[in-house]
Amino acid sequence: MINSGLKIIFVFIAFIAMASCGRVTNTGSESELKGDLIIFHAGSLSVPFRALADSFRKIHPEVKILPESAGSLASIRKITDLNRPCDIMASADYILIDKLMIPDFASWNLLFAGNEMAIVYHPGSRMSDSINENNWFRILQNPEIRFGRSDPNSDPCGYRAILTMQLTEKVYNIPGLTDELMKKDQKYIRPKETDLLALLETGTLDYIFLYKSVAIQHKLPYLSLPDSINLSSPGLQDFYKTVSVDVAGNKPGDKITQFGEAMVYGMTIPNNSENTENAKAFVKFIIEKGLPIIEAMGQKHIEPEFSPKSTSTPEFMN
Repeated sequence: MINSGLKIIFVFIAFIAMASCGRVTNTGSESELKGDLIIFHAGSLSVPFRALADSFRKIHPEVKILPESAGSLASIRKITDLNRPCDIMASADYILIDKLMIPDFASWNLLFAGNEMAIVYHPGSRMSDSINENNWFRILQNPEIRFGRSDPNSDPCGYRAILTMQLTEKVYNIPGLTDELMKKDQKYIRPKETDLLALLETGTLDYIFLYKSVAIQHKLPYLSLPDSINLSSPGLQDFYKTVSVDVAGNKPGDKITQFGEAMVYGMTIPNNSENTENAKAFVKFIIEKGLPIIEAMGQKHIEPEFSPKSTSTPEFMN
């Protein structure tokens, strides 16, 4: 028969064992993921995804996140043309995943954020004290003013800059405006929109076509544009679609036509992912906990949904 002293000891040991089991279980659920997580993402997602990665690693410290920032078209070509392994592809334009990745390189496309075009400048930009939504295009035409934009064949911000010009030409009835703006300052075209920031901040450029979210993240002044030309409003979809631009496709000589459309970002887990469990956890983390982080950095809120082009819906999102 066990005396009362031994009973106390056994109860204490049992309590410690149960507590330890609990801790092991919790620790397992927190740190069961490990290894790499390779993310190709649009340049405009650099700051939000850095914040998301920091938050995610507090839960899964054994996961090494390896982000690569580039224009969305360039990022997708790393997968489709170069067959580089990638665990998450996040594009500034969901349409690119639909057109270039589904069904051969991915099976689904999750829409998760929005944005809008703006004219971004710095405190010393010439004529910034007088620029407004009715004269910005005249100011950019001024020979003394230098402006930049990204490459439409590499980066959605580049072809969206052209779409913005085309919509402005329509709204203000200024034939030839797009051609005039596209001929000017071509030496300041860069592979992705964030490559232009250094040129702006050093005063090489006075203005750049850029996403509003990037201006907010870098604390730069910007001119908000009317919804009719800033590509932000789903209610103006029919009008946006009256303009288009051709950009390079997956193969040399191929072209794809990008029509004006309200900005929506998309992401997927490519078929060649080598760290799929980590990728699933990160995507789920974004949808369940990360959207407020993205929105706080200037991205427009949209209700997450799968593109109609998706051929399947991932089970981990159900």
